Amino acid sequence: MPAPVFLLKKPLLLASASPRRRRLLAAVGIDCPVHPAAIDESRLPGENGERYVLRLAAAKAQAVAERFPASFVLAADTVVCQGKWVVGKPASPEEAARTLVSLAGTSHRVLTGYCLAQKTTDLQITGCVVSRVRFADWDADILAAYAACGEPLDKAGAYGIQGAGAFLVESVSGSSTNVIGLPLSEVIELLLDLGVIVPAAVTLTGEAEE
Repeated sequence: MPAPVFLLKKPLLLASASPRRRRLLAAVGIDCPVHPAAIDESRLPGENGERYVLRLAAAKAQAVAERFPASFVLAADTVVCQGKWVVGKPASPEEAARTLVSLAGTSHRVLTGYCLAQKTTDLQITGCVVSRVRFADWDADILAAYAACGEPLDKAGAYGIQGAGAFLVESVSGSSTNVIGLPLSEVIELLLDLGVIVPAAVTLTGEAEE
């Protein structure tokens, strides 16, 4: 197993049940406890994709921060947008197949809103990262076969670029980890700026010790 790139210096919680977000963080050494937030995720009338993911990320972070006021809490939410169409998670394989047919041969945007909060200091920092994804023009029967495999059911846009759904994607412009569900570069930069994490190599040499 590779050595960690970063180490936690302050308590950090992940307010998300997504195993993909946890794996992205764990891959660089940030293995933090998970405390999913139970909130209403319904989109408000007229709410566009960016406002929606920013609002949900902040609501999730604050809900968990209320329970653990001394900890930093990281939350995120991801949607797919095609024009004004905001695409969430499909409720069934049939809905997933219809979504994929609509996306085939076209480009769409993947938006992830993220929030880092801490109750005791009234900290709340939010951001939104946008990536553009283009699908190859797959036949409906191929898309139906992918929809039936079960992978799309817990994923915005009905596909997982890090799994079997990778074959759907012709190109990605922007952050690839954002498409998975967490813009890792932006989040790591924020955690470093606030001293929540430190580079592991520096810590091991003692240069970052207080």
